[in-house]
Amino acid sequence: MKHSMKKIFPLVLAMLVLIQLFITEPLTANAAESLDIGAESAILVDAETGKVLYAKNPDVALPPASMTKMMTEYLVWEAVENGQISWDTTTQISDYAYSISANTVFSGVGLKQQQDYTVEELYEAMAINSDNATTIALAELISGSEGEFVKLMNQKAEELGLSEAEFVNSTGLDNEDLDGNHPEGTDPNGTNLLSARSAAQLGYHLVNDYPGALDVAKIPVTEFDGQTIRNWNYMLPHEGENLGQFFYKGVDGLKTGFTNLAGHSFTGTAIRDGNRLITVVMRTSSDTERFVETAQLLDHGYSKFQSEELFPAGYQSEDQGTVPVAKGKQDEVNVSLSEAVRIPIQADEAELYSIEYHIDEDKLNEDGELVAPIEKGEVVGTAELVYDGDVDYGYIFDDSTSQIDLVTDEAVEKSNWFMLTLGSIGDFFANIFTAAVDWIKGLF
Repeated sequence: MKHSMKKIFPLVLAMLVLIQLFITEPLTANAAESLDIGAESAILVDAETGKVLYAKNPDVALPPASMTKMMTEYLVWEAVENGQISWDTTTQISDYAYSISANTVFSGVGLKQQQDYTVEELYEAMAINSDNATTIALAELISGSEGEFVKLMNQKAEELGLSEAEFVNSTGLDNEDLDGNHPEGTDPNGTNLLSARSAAQLGYHLVNDYPGALDVAKIPVTEFDGQTIRNWNYMLPHEGENLGQFFYKGVDGLKTGFTNLAGHSFTGTAIRDGNRLITVVMRTSSDTERFVETAQLLDHGYSKFQSEELFPAGYQSEDQGTVPVAKGKQDEVNVSLSEAVRIPIQADEAELYSIEYHIDEDKLNEDGELVAPIEKGEVVGTAELVYDGDVDYGYIFDDSTSQIDLVTDEAVEKSNWFMLTLGSIGDFFANIFTAAVDWIKGLF
């Protein structure tokens, strides 16, 4: 009996291990399932490729509160780049901006009238301390009025492809809280709207088009007009006040947001080993929870994903590597990827990706052939990156990097007139012969 139990016990133990593995495997099969994000909407994006690594209700339009200021920041940088203003340009504070600054309910640095402020000073107060009045002052400086600036914001949103974006003011405050000073042409009860995807797109453009914005966004504390102002981003290296617990190595931006309607939101970004990620959480439960959940998203991105070259430049598909050619010295031409395909992927998933060619039909004749002459490196279509896994969040852009130009590997000269004529004659008699054969078959 004892001898039998000795044989049975290892079998039982092995079965228990297998059962445990069977139970736990579904929990880890999809890494995203391990994330416990309580925000109403959230997204995690690779800042180089725009690849979405995680998403929760990413296309729901919600009030972004002061995350709105990322658009104002973008337009300030653009105005400086265009020479419309400079960082040393000075302006004074209007009655409207002053009334907002004097309202203690809002974020404010206490602006003064009849005093010159530089664009750089106003920008830093806006980007670091989320000051509303300095934001309005910059909007008025660039466009003459906040109402005209709002038009510019919406135009830029359309240009950048922020499909869920709608702006009614430059600050992110609710229009009804502006004491009747809502921008001309906007709903007096209106509020700005952004989705997590649109906020991530806006952050993507800000850090890639104007990386200098991060030099300001990463400042935890600074001086403004004789006073100390603090950054509301607790993931930066703050000292004291128990804020150090939220510090996250590599975080250097980007913008917090809060109103009673919007709740607590945050667009964050971090860089580690040259890999930059962008996160958005909207309507979290508290001002600190937005940083806790952002840290979860960043941990997920840095621990689960690794940038990998899936297909090199010049890669040629075995079954789609050539395209037929008409009127050329060659009957076909080789085509391949114009550049390498490199994206962040999870471990052991490289084999789940493949390439699918799409030849531009406008370049083909009615017989599906390219017509000579053809130049080397000529773009003849696109190659689409196809993922055959469980969950693919795609990209933050419609024209994503999953589409790579497909180019010819060599030139194909047009055949000379004599060979073309012989070919035409051959085709002519071949058609006659085929017709004759069909006619004879019809007799029988």
